[in-house]
Amino acid sequence: MPDKIVAHIDGGSRGNPGPAAAGFILADAAGMQLQAKGLVLGRATNNVAEYTGFVKALEAAAQIGTKNLVVFSDSELLVRQINGQYKVKSEQIRPLFQQAVGLLGRFESWDVRHVTRDKNKEADRLVNQALDLGHDVEDKKRPATPKGKPIRLGVLISGGGTTLMNILEHIDQGRLNAKVAVVISSLSKAGGVEKARNAGLKVEIVRKKDYPDIDQFSKSIEEKLTAENVDLVVQGGWLCLWKIPARYENRVMNIHPALLPSFGGRGMWGHHVHEAVLKAGCKISGCTVHFCTNEYDKGPIIVQQACEARSDDTPDTLAARVFEQECIAYPQAIKLFAEGKILVQNNVLRIQEELDDYESLKALREAKSKEANANTTSFDQVKKELDLE
Repeated sequence: MPDKIVAHIDGGSRGNPGPAAAGFILADAAGMQLQAKGLVLGRATNNVAEYTGFVKALEAAAQIGTKNLVVFSDSELLVRQINGQYKVKSEQIRPLFQQAVGLLGRFESWDVRHVTRDKNKEADRLVNQALDLGHDVEDKKRPATPKGKPIRLGVLISGGGTTLMNILEHIDQGRLNAKVAVVISSLSKAGGVEKARNAGLKVEIVRKKDYPDIDQFSKSIEEKLTAENVDLVVQGGWLCLWKIPARYENRVMNIHPALLPSFGGRGMWGHHVHEAVLKAGCKISGCTVHFCTNEYDKGPIIVQQACEARSDDTPDTLAARVFEQECIAYPQAIKLFAEGKILVQNNVLRIQEELDDYESLKALREAKSKEANANTTSFDQVKKELDLE
């Protein structure tokens, strides 16, 4: 179940009133399309079609079971009415308005925003496709199955396993070419242990208190990772410092609920981080995915995602907003690793696309420089050509 759904809705009538259709697209926070439909409505007005598309999108989102919803519409009337800025006077629209308000009550949070038509093209396309064909249409776009051998992940947890479940969702939906080879928990009763076992994953319990020192604790973790031929270690809510062996240098990722290097270090985890961010009066927060070293929250930064920190936030509300960004950032970082696009030199990390762009720009500049030099004629050449000597 996605924590957040983003919907684009539209509706149109050819004649107003005339043959009408509604359309909507639902996607998760990472942009993965969940559902997209164009629905023939018969004879109706533009406004009725717009509201019908809105209602159908709300019904579909509620059925999926998300908690948070953002809706984009190019109907300024609908957006202003839903947000209480305009009154609903039309007898045709009022029942649909009331139905929409009732459906919005099913979500913990919702936001209905206006966008221009050029930013709502896909929903508009579904409306016109349904009208042109004369029947309902469904766009079943899904990502292509990743090619190549999936990388083997070792996931380290100490808590509820929300990061683990997010990664599994991306794998199941074909967005991440990876396989969770083993889950290692530092607590035998962590909530994520049961979730991992229910998902059919191999689970190992490695408790720090069961070992005489950090060296033995770390060795046990390494042995279990090596036994499963793990390519990349992913720390998801892992709260124990362990000594990362040389063989796993730049192969252990962590996600931190703030924009490092700020608000990191020993003791800065969970609500402690969000409390510190709010106490400092920060206007933005976010998350950071980085490679781990043998120091807390150090190592090259791979991906960062930002979000707003509001004056009326509590640590819990800020944590929820940051977690939305974590659900995007971690799979993105793992995908970059799986595709071999990460390069670390002297503790500085570069992404392959950035390097390619840099090299292309450099080559272009060099070519232009050579062209300019080739087209430059010296004064001596000019004198010779004009026979001025």
